[in-house]
Amino acid sequence: MKKYVGKRSIEFEKPPCILSEASIAGKKEAEGPLGEYFDVIEEDPMCGGKSWEEAESRLQEKAASLAIQKAGLKPQDIRYLVSGDLLGQLIATSFGIMSLDIPMFGVYGACSTMGEAMTIGAILVEGGYADKVVSLTSSHFGGAEKQFRFPLAYGNQRPLSATWTVTGSGAVVLGEAAPEASGWIGIRRVTTGKVVDFGIKDSMNMGACMAPAAYDVIYSHLSDFGLRPDYYDRIITGDLGCVGRDILLDMLKQKGMDISSNYMDCGIEIFDDEEQDTHAGGSGCACSAITLTGYVLRKMKKKEWKKVLFVPTGALLSTVSFNEGNSVPGISHGVALELM
Repeated sequence: MKKYVGKRSIEFEKPPCILSEASIAGKKEAEGPLGEYFDVIEEDPMCGGKSWEEAESRLQEKAASLAIQKAGLKPQDIRYLVSGDLLGQLIATSFGIMSLDIPMFGVYGACSTMGEAMTIGAILVEGGYADKVVSLTSSHFGGAEKQFRFPLAYGNQRPLSATWTVTGSGAVVLGEAAPEASGWIGIRRVTTGKVVDFGIKDSMNMGACMAPAAYDVIYSHLSDFGLRPDYYDRIITGDLGCVGRDILLDMLKQKGMDISSNYMDCGIEIFDDEEQDTHAGGSGCACSAITLTGYVLRKMKKKEWKKVLFVPTGALLSTVSFNEGNSVPGISHGVALELM
């Protein structure tokens, strides 16, 4: 029986189960509207390390270890780990999970990495290639600013379209649901994103860069499966922020799809701009990851939401591509979660 649907989607015959989840958040994130939902708050921005990069590696190690522990497992019970981050050559991931001694797939989807990691993890489990998989990602404000923008000591002024990179790490353990289990959250469908480039060259307006990619995935997902937007209790993008949100909603309305009543964006939810001065909202791999693992999955466990389309978004730039005058393409990945 074929499992692929439409042009770019998969529907799982036996939806992989989210066995456990873990969210590690920084101090600023804990002070935002979702602070009460995170498992662990890391007060020290260096996480006891000597650099921003080491701090992010420690965030990943903590998130992965906590998720494994909450599932009642040990690292040796995990067949594969699928993860990535924003740093060059995925050093937060490779140094962070090294001590766990788990076979790893390193992936890069910029801020959409959690969706990519969960997609690959679900395919491995449902395809019979693994019994337990950890999917996770991370980001760190200090590391991202240092790599992509300016040293923090420079104190540059940020435009209103800019977003604030979330410090944190989110992880899920995927596996098969126990035969007698009920009320578990499964990955029912996935839609893989394409690289979408509208020619935008403003790296401080990532919402505008990523919104077309989010539109592309949401429209393709609903079209592939023949679903109406109101099929889902929530359609949740990763970190479009206020600017990207408006662009996305307008693009979908032009196609006759109005998702405004059941839409939310992790980047908008995670910070209170009036109190925290984050301008357009949050961004970074951890933005969608800890919002999902801390807030969204808890709402689903309480049966407040039963069907969620999780659509993290990423801006595919590097310091090299930007300095050479290239535009900033976007990518997004759709992961449909359902309370089974």
